[in-house]
Amino acid sequence: MTDITTAPIADQITARLTQALSPTHLEVINESAMHRGHLGDDGTGESHFRVVIVSPAFSGQSRVGRQRMVNHALADLLSERIHALAISAKAPEE
Repeated sequence: MTDITTAPIADQITARLTQALSPTHLEVINESAMHRGHLGDDGTGESHFRVVIVSPAFSGQSRVGRQRMVNHALADLLSERIHALAISAKAPEE
């Protein structure tokens, strides 16, 4: 079994968001290749991501509240490994 701390960043994002928010839909898209050579590109190919997530946990939350929930689940990755994260977060009824 792979240690989650050494797994690819996309896998870590998936695991953390699944555990924290129990999504009904989750897409983690690595957009790092689109930013090759730009600020924040650390050469690993794992610096820029887009997350599309649908979770009952977002019901009644504002857009900012939803983004905070995602950011909280990924806090250490965002401070140490991820340069940019685009978030689309919706509740199931949307």
